Amino acid sequence: MKSLLQLWHHMAADAAIRCCASTDRDIKTVVDRVEHEGLSFLTITLPEISTGLQKGLEEGSVSPVDFPSFRCRQAYPLFLGGLFGLVFDGDSGRLLDDPSIDAIQMIRQLSLAFQKVEIECSEQRIAKAFLSYIECEKEVRDNDKTWSGEDLTRFKRMSAILFGNVFNSLNMEIDNFNLFPKHGPGATAERVYGNTKYTQTEWPDRLERVFPFLEYALPNVRYYKYLDQVTFLEPGQERPVRVISVPKTLKTPRIIAVEPVAMQYMQQALSARLYALLPEATWGMIGFTDQEVNNSLARLGSIEGSLATLDLSEASDRVSNQLVRNMVQSWPSLFNGLDATRSRRADIPGHGVRRVAKYASMGSALCFPVEAMVFLTCVFLGIQKELKRPLTARDIKTFAGRVRVYGDDIIVPTHCTASVIAELELFGAKVNRHKSFWNGKFRESCGKEYFDGHDVSITRVRRMLPTSQKDVQECVSTVSTRNLLYKQGMWATVRYLDSFLEETLGHFPVVGDTSPMLGRISFLPNRHIGGFVGHRLHPSLHHPMVKGYRVISRIPKNPLDDIFALQKYFLKDADLPSVDEKHLERSGRPQAVDIKLGWGPLF
Repeated sequence: MKSLLQLWHHMAADAAIRCCASTDRDIKTVVDRVEHEGLSFLTITLPEISTGLQKGLEEGSVSPVDFPSFRCRQAYPLFLGGLFGLVFDGDSGRLLDDPSIDAIQMIRQLSLAFQKVEIECSEQRIAKAFLSYIECEKEVRDNDKTWSGEDLTRFKRMSAILFGNVFNSLNMEIDNFNLFPKHGPGATAERVYGNTKYTQTEWPDRLERVFPFLEYALPNVRYYKYLDQVTFLEPGQERPVRVISVPKTLKTPRIIAVEPVAMQYMQQALSARLYALLPEATWGMIGFTDQEVNNSLARLGSIEGSLATLDLSEASDRVSNQLVRNMVQSWPSLFNGLDATRSRRADIPGHGVRRVAKYASMGSALCFPVEAMVFLTCVFLGIQKELKRPLTARDIKTFAGRVRVYGDDIIVPTHCTASVIAELELFGAKVNRHKSFWNGKFRESCGKEYFDGHDVSITRVRRMLPTSQKDVQECVSTVSTRNLLYKQGMWATVRYLDSFLEETLGHFPVVGDTSPMLGRISFLPNRHIGGFVGHRLHPSLHHPMVKGYRVISRIPKNPLDDIFALQKYFLKDADLPSVDEKHLERSGRPQAVDIKLGWGPLF
């Protein structure tokens, strides 16, 4: 914790230099409060400052009630008061006509730097998170009962306009057994990993009716005798998803659901087609891989005020299965496919096995694409409500470039915001007002924040600083943090981290931005007569090399042969050989990583 305090100290020094405002008393305040409150001050209490700031930027003014954990003599807190005075008027609390962009960014940097440090929560907080998971389930069930027949008809019609062609295509592919399943890299409910997933011995009856084992889990019909070794599970015998917590922040863990092997396998088949079809079918209004589109639209919204950015809480867990069933009801094969690949029960620690009302938790391969379709449908129902007339496909196309859904980050025209929020909440979503913006000049989407067109994004510390080379994940994360802060111009902080990493690693060279070595990036020249300082040329490839640490990992052994090795071959995306010649001997995620000193590419 001492190293985090020192890191915050240097960030505050950078903020003082950049904004010409003293932060000496702020540094003392942080030291005193951490001494009395512990790490929770940095990770839980301090982020309240940014919440109040962003609320003020959205509403045009701040008041002491926006900062409940900090003393205020004026409209804003005494803490970071020198920076706040460059953004808001101290007496009235009103946003200045020309607020300091640097001060806005530095207040956010200093208050949010440690909010998302991955730390194991207390058992009480983990138990509370599981209880919230169950309470969310109850809310989904209760909300299902509030929809009228007209509501469901409107939803069904709009989703058909948006995704009808996608549903037609998927319906046909399911009928013709044209899908290509695969196993993901993650954990499974059975706790099997890597190549072991291909030797499937369980297959739910619900899955068999739509996706026969013979068609999808065996190389061809010649191996039909293997069916004698497969247990086909009745609905009551199916394995539930295993609900687990993973570290997220000190305040709360992330709750995810680990799917059974067979379910995960066929979910990947459907999700691959949805990922391929949805972006083009929606004229780019749904995205899965390119966050820069959301970033650009958020920046435009901060300049013109024409676009709003909305954020949803518990997005995955609030998508109702009944709503998804209604959406695809007119496509029988797709309806059966989405239902067959959905796990109906969840094993929740401390609460036993329960039937779930949501479509899927985070962890299902179909969670992301299905929620995107539901949210986009709600968005256009809101736009339709605002325009007071039924929308056609031609009308919807005109909103390309003004509407965008990327997970739970949503961008919509500002004048439709109230109606869109009303429709989202009608159908069970929960809009996070603290992270949704449509009035002022602040916008936030997909990890980027803008004020009046200026990038005020920050660098977050994701892990505790390492105490030795053995803390591999911490070393890698700290190097990444250092390089991001360097690009942000936080020179005092970077000098501290350079000294810290040199002492911890021993070797911390200057490297190119694309080098696989753990090193520092620099905008300064680093040459002398004869080549790069501290570097040498590769003896045969003649490219510059640098001595430093490289992350190494060993993929676990789990050999695969016979019919399942053949099946893995047929499930490849291309006819080319696998780039990993040992993929039948080793597979899955590495169980541990290490760093090794040696020579590697400079760039």
